[in-house]
Amino acid sequence: MTGTLVKTKSVDNYGYKVSMIDIERIMPNRSQPRTVFDNESLAALSESIKTHGILQPLTVRPYPDKSDFSNFQYELIAGERRLRASKLAGLKKVPCIITESDTTTSAALAIIENLHRSDLGVFEEATAIAALIEIYGLTQEEAAQQLSMTQASVANKLRLLKLSAEEKEKISENNLSERHARALLRIKSTDIRKSVLDHIIKYNLNVRQTEEYIEKILDKSDENKPTTEKVKTKDLKELIFCIHKAVEETRNGGLAIRTKQTETDSDIVVTISIPKNQNVVSA
Repeated sequence: MTGTLVKTKSVDNYGYKVSMIDIERIMPNRSQPRTVFDNESLAALSESIKTHGILQPLTVRPYPDKSDFSNFQYELIAGERRLRASKLAGLKKVPCIITESDTTTSAALAIIENLHRSDLGVFEEATAIAALIEIYGLTQEEAAQQLSMTQASVANKLRLLKLSAEEKEKISENNLSERHARALLRIKSTDIRKSVLDHIIKYNLNVRQTEEYIEKILDKSDENKPTTEKVKTKDLKELIFCIHKAVEETRNGGLAIRTKQTETDSDIVVTISIPKNQNVVSA
């Protein structure tokens, strides 16, 4: 990876110098993954800042574009909501920790900070993970380690980006969950998926109702295709359970076996490792 991730502390007690910087000299991070900011939440934070000040300094770096003749002297790395709320509160200067970071590292820090916030939108989160993978050339497994997530969780979130822009907008506008979106991905036809999404929104279906409805749609769409046998989710779970049960029974027989299960966009991969050098206890 290029650049070095900088670990910052929230207050200067930890040995970091906090500088007061003119708010108009700070440019928002251009790699900010968050596209929607809740006005009510920002207003509440603004009132808190008026009363108590900014409790956690922003993190900035010297503005890198020397050819830009604007007034910007710094680029924001972390603290977009605090910066916006401070402007609403009428602050002229804000406390900042100044750090040296290249463009790649600055973008990664902005992404990682937002990924650890619980109110990031479903598709904003997926887009941010995809950007992190692209910036650093990471595998899904490496990205999962960076974000303290499972590889399967990262894969599932990235799959959401396969939905169309119109579908993403409808899902976000109607506050549907990630599980709603993942259920829709089971439908390959864009026309059927659009109709199903409209039905979910019209009747305000929860996740369980959505999955049951989609299951019925898939059954109907496949009932005239006898040559193509569809494996249902419950059948797949039973198959994986049987694999792990067989491995466990083999372990009980005295043979040391290791298993590892991962998931890609198209497959569930179960790897079974049998060490060559071991003593098998016969019954």
